[in-house]
Amino acid sequence: MAQVTVTIDGKAYRMACEEGQEDHLTDLAAGFDQYVGHLKSQFGEIGDLRLTVMAGIMVMDELSELKRKLAACETDIAALRSARDGDSEHHQQHEQLLVSTLGDLAGRIESLTGKLTGRNAPVN
Repeated sequence: MAQVTVTIDGKAYRMACEEGQEDHLTDLAAGFDQYVGHLKSQFGEIGDLRLTVMAGIMVMDELSELKRKLAACETDIAALRSARDGDSEHHQQHEQLLVSTLGDLAGRIESLTGKLTGRNAPVN
């Protein structure tokens, strides 16, 4: 298991992670440190634990909003897929009707052609 040292609010923390996840863990810690730094700049020194809890709540609030947006997007995608599938089925029905109509018209044209050619044909 790999080990990484991350810094949050100026303090170093040694953490373990899976091999190959070191950069990801470092990036996560840097993002969390930004939350802590933002809160510290707004509220000053209110205690490490309180800052950490507040930053954690901010992260969870952001995550909750992203989950809500993701669910809305998934609903929109499902509706679009359903509409697309309905349009495709509707399109196929129209194509079948068109093919059938063209077949009927071709038959009528052939019949008319036959009648016209039969009338115009020279009598022997």
